[in-house]
Amino acid sequence: MSKLVHLLLLLLFIFQAVDSAPPPHACDPSNPTTKLYQFCRTDLRIRNRAHDLVSRLTIDEKISQLVNTAPGIPRLGVPAYEWWSEALHGVANVGPGIRFNGTVRAATSFPQVILTAASFDSYEWFRIAQVIGKEARGVYNAGQANGMTFWAPNINIFRDPRWGRGQETPGEDPMMTGSYAVAYVRGLQGDSFDGRKVLSGAHLQASACCKHFTAYDLDRWKGITRYVFNAQVSLADLAETYQPPFKKCVEEGRASGIMCAYNRVNGIPSCADPNLLTHTARGLWRFRGYITSDCDAVSIIYDAQGYAKSPEDAVAGVLKAGMDVNCGSYLQKHTKSALQQKKVSESDIDRALLNLFSVRIRLGLFNGDPTKLPYGNISPKDVCSPAHEALALDAARNGIVLLKNNLKLLPLSKSSSSLAVIGPNANAARTLLGNYAGPPCKTVTPLDALRGYVKNAVYHQGCDAVVCSNADINQAVAIARNADHVVLIMGLDQTQEKEDLDRVSLTLPGKQQDLITSAANAAKKPVVLVLICGGPVDVSFATNNDKIGSIIWAGYPGEAGGIALAEIIFGDHNPGGRLPVTWYPQSFVNVKMTDMRMRSATGYPGRTYKFYKGPKVFEFGHGLSYSKYSYRFKNLPETKLYLNQSKALLNSDSVRYALVSEMEKEACNVAKTKVTVTVENQGEMAGKHPVLMFARHERGGEDGKRAEKQLVGFKSIVLSNGEKTEIEFEIGLCEHLSRANEVGVMVVEEGKYFLTVGDSELPFTLYV
Repeated sequence: MSKLVHLLLLLLFIFQAVDSAPPPHACDPSNPTTKLYQFCRTDLRIRNRAHDLVSRLTIDEKISQLVNTAPGIPRLGVPAYEWWSEALHGVANVGPGIRFNGTVRAATSFPQVILTAASFDSYEWFRIAQVIGKEARGVYNAGQANGMTFWAPNINIFRDPRWGRGQETPGEDPMMTGSYAVAYVRGLQGDSFDGRKVLSGAHLQASACCKHFTAYDLDRWKGITRYVFNAQVSLADLAETYQPPFKKCVEEGRASGIMCAYNRVNGIPSCADPNLLTHTARGLWRFRGYITSDCDAVSIIYDAQGYAKSPEDAVAGVLKAGMDVNCGSYLQKHTKSALQQKKVSESDIDRALLNLFSVRIRLGLFNGDPTKLPYGNISPKDVCSPAHEALALDAARNGIVLLKNNLKLLPLSKSSSSLAVIGPNANAARTLLGNYAGPPCKTVTPLDALRGYVKNAVYHQGCDAVVCSNADINQAVAIARNADHVVLIMGLDQTQEKEDLDRVSLTLPGKQQDLITSAANAAKKPVVLVLICGGPVDVSFATNNDKIGSIIWAGYPGEAGGIALAEIIFGDHNPGGRLPVTWYPQSFVNVKMTDMRMRSATGYPGRTYKFYKGPKVFEFGHGLSYSKYSYRFKNLPETKLYLNQSKALLNSDSVRYALVSEMEKEACNVAKTKVTVTVENQGEMAGKHPVLMFARHERGGEDGKRAEKQLVGFKSIVLSNGEKTEIEFEIGLCEHLSRANEVGVMVVEEGKYFLTVGDSELPFTLYV
């Protein structure tokens, strides 16, 4: 017996020792040799430290570091490092860098990004990213992470409603997507919301990576894959739509990572494009960080695209273009032979390694034990904390969008005696999370949350699965007929839309529509339809059916989404979310997904709310509330604004314009005006409400060149019933009123403009 006790105590001691071991790091002060290395000296500049480390490596050691799973260098005390970790809407074990196999078994799972974006609340976005960064450090400090570089956010434009990864993005608007990028990067990396905190030395909480650079928004559609797709993008669309989110991510967010995409843009692979990576990102935008390929994106340059004539040419192409690390093993296999063939030089490799080690040093991984440094006090107790879980619930509440509410069907009375809950997404906990999700702290399904209000709610799945090839319509009808109220929880899941899977239809899968219509026809009162999905769905049949009284879009609402949904249905929360994408009709599938044009043309309807000319199921920015809000502009100080520019030009429409690129930065800073809007909650419920301001030129949309309108500002406010407040927007003439001309140059045009908030409009004239 005593031997057994002794053995158990020994095992306990071993486990405690392992559990308390510091995370992997270099420059351990207890090792006397570290004092000999300049790369361990925290008093030196980061670049000098990185240069010292690179200078000590053999060529084989250098090449070994060019891939995401970088081995250790024991003779220098440098541990192995994993560049690939994921944290799109919570710390996830999707990549190899994170493990939930120790003290930390889960992390807070926030709503999928498309729903979080619907709150139009940049400070909430920042707070979410702060939590993700903090929990990432908690996992790292617990010894369950091999790296602190996270490949998020995804800031590609949700250009086409069929895109399987649109759910990962903040939507279709470049200005809003850029704002999300800035908020996320600042929060994750440990910056302040306003970006004024100095991030130097070991002050990166975690490293964010803007992806996928650039014009990437097709995965697998009708036999065309992202691996071979050549995105033909006009200079105007590149400048006005595809590039601005990345520009803001780098310049304002100060992201420490960029991921180049699989696809080619105008014939050139993104990861082998020096104009994109070196001239634009590092040169024009002053990017200071590392650039990774998407996984195996280097190999496809030779294997799938045939752009390179040999593996060595592919290696040379990406290293000389400015890429630093390869997700995959291609650079590990072929860089040595590329070097021997003189297709790359050792200085090309050194350039990449300087960027890589600089980021690792900025993360504090070469300053000794990270648990004794800034962020070292973050522990497993900080992961899944009550405050973090409360934020996940708030994010779901604030993102969910009320699309239809005829005759004020919602909120339902809490005294409802019977409730039927029908649908394949009603009791599917995993579906709530969306893709790129790790294990959540806990989940409550919509069914369980609704039973918190109506204990004896009757549940029927309705379909065999979301694909709904088989539907038990008779049983659903029988249940619907006998209930006071019916809630149908339908939509999509990851079998219908995800990475490497784009949709070919915009309607609900299988027999879902038949099930919904049959249950609605049988019910005593109009039913509530809940859509759990990332991308838009054509539910015109429901918008036009009076027996379907309310429609809610819940996105993929995360671990607390079921609770938030039930609270909204029964009136414990007033919905305020607004759609971050246009919802198109099924006829839009006739537009080729491969057509990257944003602007409309003969026989082509255009894309996104800015340029699309065609019928819509729901507009960008649509969202109802249980309250009614009114808006009133306070007049501009001046109804005539002047852009002082000596080189005013005349375009083909005889409209005077100025080139933004030729205006001094100071001139653009001065060319701003402030606009005040009075917002009043005229309803009976308090609510959180996003206020969206758009601008349009008097000739907007008439010739396909100018946008119909464009978002120039958004703010989220909380108002009690009957309360009013004034909110101020700053409109930058260069930033908000410019458009790209045919050669991709941003111009500000003279003419009459209109600012709009809701149904309130303010005209002014701009003179160049």
